[in-house]
Amino acid sequence: KMIIGLKDSLKLIGIIIVSFFLVFVCTFFLNFYLDAKSIEHLLATENEKILYNAQMSTAKFTCSISGGFLALIAVVMLVFYLKLYINSHCSQLGVLKAMGYSDCKISLRFCVFGVSVFIGTALGFCVGFAYMPKIYESLTVDGLPEVAINFHPVLLIVLVFMPTVFYSALSVLFAFYQLKRPVLDMLLGKTVKEKKEKIVRKDKDRSFLSEIFVGTLKTKKLLSFFIAFACFCFSAMVQMGFSMKQLSSEEMGIMILLIGIVLAVTTLFMATTTVLKNNVKNVSIMKAFGYSMKEYSFAVLSGYNIFAFVGFAVGTVYQYVLLKLMVGVIYKDVAAVTSYNFDIPLFFITLAVFTVLYEGIMAFYAFRMSRISVKEVMTEN
Repeated sequence: KMIIGLKDSLKLIGIIIVSFFLVFVCTFFLNFYLDAKSIEHLLATENEKILYNAQMSTAKFTCSISGGFLALIAVVMLVFYLKLYINSHCSQLGVLKAMGYSDCKISLRFCVFGVSVFIGTALGFCVGFAYMPKIYESLTVDGLPEVAINFHPVLLIVLVFMPTVFYSALSVLFAFYQLKRPVLDMLLGKTVKEKKEKIVRKDKDRSFLSEIFVGTLKTKKLLSFFIAFACFCFSAMVQMGFSMKQLSSEEMGIMILLIGIVLAVTTLFMATTTVLKNNVKNVSIMKAFGYSMKEYSFAVLSGYNIFAFVGFAVGTVYQYVLLKLMVGVIYKDVAAVTSYNFDIPLFFITLAVFTVLYEGIMAFYAFRMSRISVKEVMTEN
């Protein structure tokens, strides 16, 4: 039988966290939207109707933007981890195929990856519901009737069970697609990319360090995306969190701030851990040849710097456009909400904190590289 070990399960912590935040945010906003429908008939004045419409638009806007974005990220993460798992267990899966197990039968076992989504969504729903009184209090506007909290079973189905079924099915289908390769190649541990890498060797004049630098970026494009995404989250959510304290409420600002920091740090650590794991042999060779820690850490890690700062820049633009749109469209008729302008001091403070955090994490992984045992790597096979 194919067994997913503890280490493989722990790699799914990123999906659990993304699923948690996705459902956590959507739970109280959608619940508020459904509960607020019950007070619509109590609105008497035009001003009350304007405030009410702004509330409802905020709930729908936030769910569609944050929920849709996080759902897409969860899909990308799941595919990424499935690919990593299949590549690292290629020979074991090849043995199962050689024993007569069909691709369909093997891929059906990958539905267990949907458990990580269930854990994240279930926790997000429970915590979101527990946190709901504070959110309702922050969303309630003076002059409008108080909105009572009710439990809506349909949300439990839509936010917990449906995503679990969807991501389980996605895991099975993607695994089935990945298993469509010759048994002999799988027994030898050959991945699809290994066949293509032979064609790539064109620049023979490159130094060894340059070869590692370019090769790391070329073969691991998805890792570049995750590092950029982590920095995007930090930039967008931190700046948005501080701005929301003025535009909405302190609770909403703190919540957005914490979500951004946790999501960014978790994703960055996981992506960089994968970079290090994929370059253990390269680092050991460089150490054996006498390269310094500065040289081999530069070759392996520095190529991702541009993606990190591009992600930060895109996150800055994203949060500005989003808040400008929210204030200009949703709250345009609400006198209590002032116009939103780009906060330059906040941008430079966030940039400084981000630079220290990012460089600190890179220094940590450079230190981990220095602890790699050349002897163990060279004798493991």
